[in-house]
Amino acid sequence: MSERLLVVVDDDEAFAKTLKRSFERRGYEVVVAPDAETLRTLLDERTPGFAVVDLKLAGTSGLACVEMLHEHDPDVLIVVLTGFASIATAVEAIKLGACHYLAKPANTDDIEAAFARGAGDANVPLTSRPTSIKTLEWERIHEVLVETDFNISEAARRLGMHRRTLARKLEKRPIK
Repeated sequence: MSERLLVVVDDDEAFAKTLKRSFERRGYEVVVAPDAETLRTLLDERTPGFAVVDLKLAGTSGLACVEMLHEHDPDVLIVVLTGFASIATAVEAIKLGACHYLAKPANTDDIEAAFARGAGDANVPLTSRPTSIKTLEWERIHEVLVETDFNISEAARRLGMHRRTLARKLEKRPIK
């Protein structure tokens, strides 16, 4: 394993390039893999010590890449980044071998701190405010919209609501 080798698995070329430059300034050797196949080829040749994996990749889930990295080397520190954070995907990412899960936007400092906190912290403060039903509903709507490539009619069908009802909900809280 290369101690300072970091693989960035992200299909957003501009973001991956920015992350690569930022980590290289911190002394890491960085390799970018835009998809699972490129990652598989890389793992045939090298073993990274660190990985940053985007949850949503074109054609596949970043969770498959997390699993691949962990199976290749259980000691690799993997941080999952996502703009679509949910409890379900966070749990699965950790089960599959990620040491941390960060919602975007996350910067190099956040990611490096997550690598350092790989063991977990039993003293992390519990949130005093439970998640509201409206927040849970919004997260579910957004998740289904992403699954349907933002097709309102298909998303409404999968959510079991009328298309106009979904459109009204989206007008109240626009997608970012």
